[in-house]
Amino acid sequence: MMRRRSFITLLGGAAAAWPLRVGAQQPAMPIIGFLSAGTPGVMVTGLVSFREGLSEMGYVEGRNIAIEFRWAQNDASRLPELVTDLVGRRAGAIVCIGGNATLAAKALTSTIPIIFMANADPVQLGTVASLNRPGGNVTGINTLSGDIWSKQLGLLHELLPHAARFAALFNGSTRRPDSEITQLQAAVAAIAGDIEFFYPTTNSEIDTAFARIVEKRIEALGVNDNFLFRDRRTQIIGLAARHAMPVIYGGRDYVTAGGLMSYGPNLSDLNRQLGIYTGRVLKGEKPADLPVIRATRAEFVINLQTAKLLGLTVPPTLLAIADEVIE
Repeated sequence: MMRRRSFITLLGGAAAAWPLRVGAQQPAMPIIGFLSAGTPGVMVTGLVSFREGLSEMGYVEGRNIAIEFRWAQNDASRLPELVTDLVGRRAGAIVCIGGNATLAAKALTSTIPIIFMANADPVQLGTVASLNRPGGNVTGINTLSGDIWSKQLGLLHELLPHAARFAALFNGSTRRPDSEITQLQAAVAAIAGDIEFFYPTTNSEIDTAFARIVEKRIEALGVNDNFLFRDRRTQIIGLAARHAMPVIYGGRDYVTAGGLMSYGPNLSDLNRQLGIYTGRVLKGEKPADLPVIRATRAEFVINLQTAKLLGLTVPPTLLAIADEVIE
């Protein structure tokens, strides 16, 4: 039979230990801030790949990492407020989609690591010091190679060898380096053509831009790939069909939705790389030491159904180099 003194001693020891177990807190999960000037709808597929990259680095949302999403809903003026909120929540890293989001984050924190994915040249945009040695607290993924514009124009010229009047659609709310415009102008001049630039920011401005493009007798159009146009791709593809306008886009999603053709990077792979880089930063690597990853391979996709609706015959030379042909 247990002695009374022993029982009291055991009970006292348990009581002393109880508050320690109850009061002890589990370490808080690291927080990733995810910032975009766009809307959640355009990132559904990209987020799957992003989470795959995180998983490869040992991070699973809800298990050992939390992700706080902030969407500016195509209103770039909201970005500073959203960054301030993420900074206040002590995010261990901020993932930025687009140049505007990256610039907003960089302006408000020099200590929290920032990992971006954007198509503007990050050196010319001022987000990093160089591609190989970014410096500071920013690194990430550059989705466009320097000559992608001339290659897109070359594909349009291959399809429409007699076309001479071109246009390019850019998001008017996003800052872009002047070099991109210069590249396009030089590429068009090389085939003795002309090009005009349009910078819509809303649905109505996209409608107006297409009306002006038709009015000016533009023969072919290039649409810059960005969150605004992805969010409105149904509208843009519909306008292109209504006005029988041959258009080349920067991503295959436009073509699978009915667009004519696209030439651009594989975004699934780049979003996965974004997740891997984020995981590496959370494990302690410094953005200053992680070179900016630049897309080196683009994929060419063409929709033959759309070509037929536009009355276009796709030359065998284009079909031979296409990564995917939608029948």
